[in-house]
Amino acid sequence: MALNSYSSLCDDFYLDMYLNTKLDSLMERDTILAFFERIQKQFPSMGRFYRRKKNEYCLEEDSHLGQYRWITLETDRIGSGFVNPPNLEEACRQDRLVLELVPYMLSVSHLDIDSLDVTFAMDFEYVGSHDEIIAEALLAQSPFCCLLDLPRAKPIDFSPAVVVALSEDACTQARISIESRTSVYEPGKQRRRLDEAINLSFTIRQYPATSGKFDAIKSFEYQCQLAQELMSEKIIPNFVRPLTETIAQKRLT
Repeated sequence: MALNSYSSLCDDFYLDMYLNTKLDSLMERDTILAFFERIQKQFPSMGRFYRRKKNEYCLEEDSHLGQYRWITLETDRIGSGFVNPPNLEEACRQDRLVLELVPYMLSVSHLDIDSLDVTFAMDFEYVGSHDEIIAEALLAQSPFCCLLDLPRAKPIDFSPAVVVALSEDACTQARISIESRTSVYEPGKQRRRLDEAINLSFTIRQYPATSGKFDAIKSFEYQCQLAQELMSEKIIPNFVRPLTETIAQKRLT
């Protein structure tokens, strides 16, 4: 399925990559700046550089345009993503560059790699209870919804997440999660902001095998291909379409 097909099913689509490390980063100022300058050389429009926390740094394009790239350096992971990318190849181009640069610019050895994540994520805007949408779309026929038959019962924290192993050694894993932004923890208090949406996130995670040298770029290509296949075969028909259909029905009532 093409990326424009994904975008047609949601309000925002994301393709993210995270390289998780075993050791905390000890990068110095010059190393951080040199890395981001190399990225900016390849993608000149990435001109917004800032520090989010004490040891977290970000370089990104103008996020107000609705379509933008970003790259982050954190204490124990390196992230790269594209919000509403025009196509898969364009979205993956910067991810490959990051994976090519980190061994010699950030001193990330293959021994230091804990895992590699490739995530396809979607946002679905809805004004109203996200929990009711998720409960009706995805859990209506499950035992979880039996509690909703109780008098005055209503869903207030329905954010299911499941992880499954896709290989015999469990080094390849898939995680699907649907996050509500309207869950209520105390009476009268909600955590949702007006600009937040229901989020569906599908991640393929690869852990290095105990033998051999982990090839991050080769693994990234495999994970992207596997994620695309499972999005088309499993995630779109069983999760995305029920969500979009339920939201459409709710908007009509």
